[in-house]
Amino acid sequence: MTGLDSWYAFMKSHDRAALWDLLHPDAVFESPVVHSPQRGRDITFKYLASAEKVLGGPGFTYVGEWKSANGAVLEFKNVIDGIEINGVDIITFDAEGRITNFKVMVRPLKAINMLHRLMAEQLAAAQS
Repeated sequence: MTGLDSWYAFMKSHDRAALWDLLHPDAVFESPVVHSPQRGRDITFKYLASAEKVLGGPGFTYVGEWKSANGAVLEFKNVIDGIEINGVDIITFDAEGRITNFKVMVRPLKAINMLHRLMAEQLAAAQS
């Protein structure tokens, strides 16, 4: 199973242990709403698990895929609270198939603003 296959399996199963195992210890997460890259498995896990809860509901679907030797760009869509979200996950994997870098880009602006609010709520709830 490739790293990309493992990512798709996580998105289908929502298995947080599988997500943890998929992340390289030095993984980096780049958010559309946080200025600096988030470095390390712990914070990357927190962001990806929260994003999966916020975005990964029943309407979430990947609609495009572009692969390279060590990564992929996955285009996604969803509708939350009547706002259509369109974005891409840019994922880089190491030789063992673990995620080393995960970058999310989202449009339009009102979707970014809504996701910023929802992610802040989800991350705050995860802290308590």
